[in-house]
Amino acid sequence: MTGLVRLGWRAIPRMNVRAVATAMASMGALAAAPLAEAQDADAAEIARQLANPLANLISVPIQNNFDFEAGVDGDGYAYTLNVQPVVPFAINEDWNVISRTIVPFSYRDYIPPPDEDTYGLGDITQSFFISPGKPGPRGTIWGVGPAILIPVASDELLGNGHFGLGPTGVVVAEAGQWTYGALANHIWTLGTEDDPVNDLSQSFVQPFVNYHFGQGTSLILNTESTYDWIDDQWTVPVNLTVSRSSPWAARR
Repeated sequence: MTGLVRLGWRAIPRMNVRAVATAMASMGALAAAPLAEAQDADAAEIARQLANPLANLISVPIQNNFDFEAGVDGDGYAYTLNVQPVVPFAINEDWNVISRTIVPFSYRDYIPPPDEDTYGLGDITQSFFISPGKPGPRGTIWGVGPAILIPVASDELLGNGHFGLGPTGVVVAEAGQWTYGALANHIWTLGTEDDPVNDLSQSFVQPFVNYHFGQGTSLILNTESTYDWIDDQWTVPVNLTVSRSSPWAARR
């Protein structure tokens, strides 16, 4: 298993097209020139595993989201830092469990008085995927499990205030230099009978396609589409990512 840290920034203009630049580094030992080819192979393998949400790889993506012209009047600003650790566990030789956590830290400057500028921890989304230990036909890998919304927001304006639960699933396939697939979930809030304002029924769909150029460089296109069934509203940001993986510490 290889440990790595992935850092990135996202700029989100009003039309919801996201320009994303991601830099990744895994810790390891630098080798001399004769090992350059092996390092390129390691970087390419890390890039391929990063493109696979079900890979046997511990990763901690850090995602910065900048929202301009936010709020009801479109004159506000919002920032969200998502810390998203992904940790795989082996149940046995045939099955794995992959834990995927999203911990948001948010800032909002468009909240009306008396709150106005608001910042702090948002609600955590925790997902678990049960996945076969070996790929299926044509390298297909799948995982299913629960998605849990945990109400830990430090301010009621940054969270829902209720637990949420629903199904989640992901399917990934590899073909040559391509990795493609989709991740989806649906979450309903629990215990909102006396609080209909915070009732939630929301679907999330993230199709993605990755092209690997070699030597750890990849081009990634995806959408993080959300549909609110209560307000009957879609949000469809488009993310374009260029990533570069550099192995500079030893395998274990």
